[in-house]
Amino acid sequence: QVQLVESGGGLVQAGGSLRLSCAASGRTFHYYAMGWFRQAPGKEREFVAAVRWSGDATFYTESVKGRFTISRDDAKNRVYLQMNSLKPEDTAVYYCAADSLDMASTRAYEYSDWGQGTQVTVSS
Repeated sequence: QVQLVESGGGLVQAGGSLRLSCAASGRTFHYYAMGWFRQAPGKEREFVAAVRWSGDATFYTESVKGRFTISRDDAKNRVYLQMNSLKPEDTAVYYCAADSLDMASTRAYEYSDWGQGTQVTVSS
């Protein structure tokens, strides 16, 4: 089991940037694929990005490709989501999630551990 705590959310103007951080505890963190999901008010939780345990395979939802970058630092037990060129439609609560099977799936139910979320608000 992995415990996850997100940070780095906030209010930013359209076109701006934020970097989300997810701190993980647990000795087996480096074996997990890690993902970022988001949930806007009244909408279902959706996949944003994922990275395999090796760090060399990353996946993104189409709407964030070229703007967001997921990365991991296993020495620090952290996963990051660098978000550039933010748009109002990126406004949501962002969640970090861990996948012990290293599938880096786009499906939320395949992730076993979740953080509490961090709010990202992009103003127009």
